[in-house]
Amino acid sequence: MKAIIIEDEPLSVAELRNTLSEVAPHIEIVATASSVAEAVELLPRIDHDLLFMDIHLGDGNGFDIFRRTPVNVPVIFITAYDTYAMRAFENKGIDYLLKPFGREDLRRAIDKLGLLARVGAGPTAGSSDPASAPEEAWQERFLVQIGARMRSVTTAEIAYFMADGKYLHLVTHDGKDYLLDRTLTEVGEKLSPRYFFRINRRLIISFESIREMVRYSGSRIKVVLQPPLPEGEEALVSTDRVQEFRQWLNR
Repeated sequence: MKAIIIEDEPLSVAELRNTLSEVAPHIEIVATASSVAEAVELLPRIDHDLLFMDIHLGDGNGFDIFRRTPVNVPVIFITAYDTYAMRAFENKGIDYLLKPFGREDLRRAIDKLGLLARVGAGPTAGSSDPASAPEEAWQERFLVQIGARMRSVTTAEIAYFMADGKYLHLVTHDGKDYLLDRTLTEVGEKLSPRYFFRINRRLIISFESIREMVRYSGSRIKVVLQPPLPEGEEALVSTDRVQEFRQWLNR
């Protein structure tokens, strides 16, 4: 795999090269650029599969590169600022590493490249990657009970699942609330990750239930759902799930 580093600090370039040689020796750094202008001139000429990109460069903002030349490969952003994460995932970003990052941080980012490649190639025999499983493998409906009556609810009708103590609520887009005799983890393993995401230990939401999203504190995200949660409840994306949630939204 061929990669280009866009970074204006020579020490950061050297550290990234050294770390890559340890955690991903299959990645070859074929070129580096230290400015927006240099990157714009370099990218169309050099064959590459991946970019490592800082955001604050000597002559401007790294996002200026996307406006001035096509970028058709995944980008791993590496920066000292946490305020650009959402914008990064809107611009080919597959991960967002904050300086100083560790070897394991970089290894996890590289691992996502393999996951994307498997998903793009479709499922293979023996694959254990849930995102690459055929849609038929995911549960399509849930049987619920209303008194003596029963009903089968399709996943297209479901807005979210909410754990409340020993109860698990299935809430539909039209506001109906049913109880399931299952745990949130059990349900999450049956849902297609294309349409559902577990944002914290109590909530799995569908994409169609999202009305809006707002910054909560730091880099956290508050999701406003439709239908709304019970009074006093908030849909907050767990800190350790924020990056994955942004990627899910930007697929």
